[in-house]
Amino acid sequence: MRPDTSHWRDNASYEYFDTLPIEGLAWECLRRHEPYQLHYQALLTTRSEKAPFHPEAQRQWGLRFPGHAGFVRVGARRFLVA
Repeated sequence: MRPDTSHWRDNASYEYFDTLPIEGLAWECLRRHEPYQLHYQALLTTRSEKAPFHPEAQRQWGLRFPGHAGFVRVGARRFLVA
């Protein structure tokens, strides 16, 4: 399950990174992380790769924010209207 690293210095191999949304960049980093690869291999072994991740696994891999959403207005004098 090791990625092919023979062309890691070739800039052309990474040009698509410039067009990735933040989720895509996060996925590219996560899928290269060896502990995640081992976790995914365990899911394949038990044939549970299509089952939803347990909430603890979601937190472990950064798939969920650790706290609740809330308003942030540090020093703001007016409300932001979008």
